[in-house]
Amino acid sequence: MRKYLIILPLLLSASPAFAQDSASDIKVPRELTDPATVDKLAKTMQGLTGALLDLKVGEVQAAVEGRKATPAERKLTVRDLGRRDDPNFDRKVQRQIAEAGPKIAQGMKVLSDALPPMMKALNDVSRAIDRAAANMPDPTYPKR
Repeated sequence: MRKYLIILPLLLSASPAFAQDSASDIKVPRELTDPATVDKLAKTMQGLTGALLDLKVGEVQAAVEGRKATPAERKLTVRDLGRRDDPNFDRKVQRQIAEAGPKIAQGMKVLSDALPPMMKALNDVSRAIDRAAANMPDPTYPKR
């Protein structure tokens, strides 16, 4: 009986020799490694930034202050507010967007490298949960 108590946990434990899925079996989507995707994301980010900077905020500011907006305030945008504090605002925003491209590429590479081990770990967890659930007592089994 004691032999079974020692052998049973060894049989149930994970072993690389018995593992069915390996990290190399998991395919990383081509989009995560494609440089064209980085270009698309950078262009999308540039468009979204432009749209955000052109957002009119003058009427909101006047409403918060409890008054009606003047005609000049109705035309006030986020870009105009940024230019008030910094005359080089537009140039700095464009530079930051240009610098974001390599950072996006680096992040996508890290993600594509990390994805297979993450998926393997999730598969391992799923199998462990299935094993644990299989060993749970049946609630409909009559109690003694």
